[in-house]
Amino acid sequence: MFKSTAFLFASLRAASCAQPEAQQPIAAPLRELPWAQLNFLHTTDIHGWWGGHLQEASFSADWGDYVSFAKHMRDKADAEGVDLLVVDTGDRVEGNAIYDSSKPRGKFTYEIAKEQHIDLISSGNHELYKADTAEGEYYHTVRDFQGSYLASNLDIYDPRTGYLEPLAPRYKKFTTKNQGIRVLAFGFIFDFTGNANNTVVTRVEDTVNEDWFKEALKDDDLDLIVVFGHVDIRSPEYAILFSTIRAAHNDLPIQFFGGHSHIRDYKIFDDKSVALESGRYMETLGFMSIDGLSTGGKDESAATPQKPVVTFSRRYIDNNLFSLRHHSGKDEKTFPTQYGLNVSKAIGDARDSLDLTKKYGCAPRDLWISRRPYPHKESILSWIEEEVLPDSIAESQRIKSGGKALVIQNTGAIRFDVFKGAFTKDTKFLVSPFTSPLRLIKDVPYKAASQVIKLLNNGGPILLEMMEANAFLQPPEVTAARFRPDLLSFAQSFESQSGGGGGGGGQSPMLAEVPALIPGYTTHDDAGIDGDDTVHSKIAFYNVPNCIQSAVGFDSNNKDEEPQTVDLMYNGFIQKWILMALQYIGQKYTSDDTEVYAQGESFTDIMTGWVEKHWASEGECPK
Repeated sequence: MFKSTAFLFASLRAASCAQPEAQQPIAAPLRELPWAQLNFLHTTDIHGWWGGHLQEASFSADWGDYVSFAKHMRDKADAEGVDLLVVDTGDRVEGNAIYDSSKPRGKFTYEIAKEQHIDLISSGNHELYKADTAEGEYYHTVRDFQGSYLASNLDIYDPRTGYLEPLAPRYKKFTTKNQGIRVLAFGFIFDFTGNANNTVVTRVEDTVNEDWFKEALKDDDLDLIVVFGHVDIRSPEYAILFSTIRAAHNDLPIQFFGGHSHIRDYKIFDDKSVALESGRYMETLGFMSIDGLSTGGKDESAATPQKPVVTFSRRYIDNNLFSLRHHSGKDEKTFPTQYGLNVSKAIGDARDSLDLTKKYGCAPRDLWISRRPYPHKESILSWIEEEVLPDSIAESQRIKSGGKALVIQNTGAIRFDVFKGAFTKDTKFLVSPFTSPLRLIKDVPYKAASQVIKLLNNGGPILLEMMEANAFLQPPEVTAARFRPDLLSFAQSFESQSGGGGGGGGQSPMLAEVPALIPGYTTHDDAGIDGDDTVHSKIAFYNVPNCIQSAVGFDSNNKDEEPQTVDLMYNGFIQKWILMALQYIGQKYTSDDTEVYAQGESFTDIMTGWVEKHWASEGECPK
């Protein structure tokens, strides 16, 4: 096998496969992949980033490069007589202009996604928010990946018959190509309640008591159980699945793959069961390997009285051509496959047809969601709270006529950072891809309206309701920190302190002789601090509130300017929690008391309009 764990530092030739606008990857020290008997490549929470990260060198490879990489890795596995399986655990839609600006939405996504050979694939919650998106999943992705798509706790009302049926098969059993490992696989989604009414998600605790699940677990002719899905690996759902499966098979290896949290993480359940979660947005290709499995019921050490020890290893691969070429043993000339190049071209053609390089203005500085504390001049949340929302809403006729407003935005609606330089159509959808309009309730007593933000941010009954419903208003990676407090840095010392950038921990760089390390993921998980394939310097990761608030037409810090009433404005996505907060305060409003702002204008369009007005530039943007 390929067991070396030495660091590598090599020269890098110019990239030739990724999108033409993408930055060149930077040579960096690497850790080898821990190949074994059974190996996996894992993606999750791609959210339409098929073109990779054009402004970030560490993640600049595209889906076509991944297609080429997976082909080389399968060939490598075949040559060694081991197995490789490719897994994706959902949220392939919403979050990138390739998906969100196409008409119909998903026009290019389904065609691009299906070009990768994926052995196990499932739905995420973003495939289910809207009825037409769920139908797109049913008509396209399920059929494109027939035999690979599993839906253990997800049903859909068939659009043609109206009958409720599983979105895809509940489970499958198969035998691996080279090693003959007998695998039983299940594909889950967490206990999601925000899905459109044409789909039904069954709670995991109920699913494990269904007859089909109990019957599937009676199979004793197994070497491994794989549970994959759009589920945080430290969630109650996976805890239930682990305990249920372990009760039925007390000595069988179980491999979990998760998603939804947008972070790199690895959990050890016991000595024969682990879980891997592989980041977000095509930043990370997860690599997982297992050794010591029995094959076809035959113990490889049958001649000896002791069973082989099952060992698990993981690696988080930075998705750039430097890493991908090295790990596949290829160079600039031998890495691209014709099939992968064709996929990269299709992505480029889609970007061109959608005019994604259209420039609205030039961002004068980087603005971060979680790499700076809030508030801060380089916090994107501070920018929205102090500039975008007050300036934009002040232009409304009600404010110009003397009205006052409090505007609440949930931080989870902001999905990505802004980088200094061109703010394009692409940027617009990366930062905030959602179509929910701003809504408002007119003339709410100020003393009540001003308490809403406190209820949304400071725990209490609203937070308990959110936790019960698995509905959090922060970005997913920040929400995930509630299980992983070591992720967070401390705002008071952020110039010198750093944490996890999606990983966290407190490790120091392990190489004293190498050139200065580039900032990036420094993951600390249950197996330690050596999971990232690229050795990085640490980046900070800070907590952010559930919501931010802007006062428009008055100074909320000046008691003398305190109005009697305000229009309470908010992102339509959080209306349920706004109304609930008002009810706790003693103000009984219903959805009938609300209306859309500016004919349904979304925050995304409000933000873009602000950029056009305040950051406009005729020439090239400064780098």
